Amino acid sequence: MHNTQLPPAIFLMGPTASGKTGAAVALYADLPVELISVDSALVYRDMNIGTAKPDKATLETAPHYLIDIIAPNEVYSAANFRTDALRLMADITARGKIPLLVGGTMLYFKALQEGLSNLPEADQNVRDAIEQEAARLGWPAMHAKLAEIDPATAARLKPSDVQRIERAL
Repeated sequence: MHNTQLPPAIFLMGPTASGKTGAAVALYADLPVELISVDSALVYRDMNIGTAKPDKATLETAPHYLIDIIAPNEVYSAANFRTDALRLMADITARGKIPLLVGGTMLYFKALQEGLSNLPEADQNVRDAIEQEAARLGWPAMHAKLAEIDPATAARLKPSDVQRIERAL
């Protein structure tokens, strides 16, 4: 675990369409805050449909860090978020302002608050092989394969939970 002391900050979290952006913009207008997006979809450029990304006028009024920072074909992990957010929080605090982190990606909030285990990076070759095998056999068969290798994990996961099955394999 990486336990880093966080600077004072405001965490505004909740599900999509719960009013987080409106509340963050109102706080931005009234308090000495700078906004950091905590959304795993908004980091990607051109992902404007289905992501509840704040519109251009909102972003001009109340700029958010960590929106539109990478191409859709690039990988951005919770570890990347933690590194970027900690750097931004330190910069914002050094300017005498308060970081206001707003979003709904709870894994990112958790990574920031609790740190991450020191696990190895995902091996893209292994992932590609798993995805190719799943394309041939289907994810229910991959779930059955996981049950042979790690019955406890397979018992926790639904056969439709593709992301977690892939990660476990």
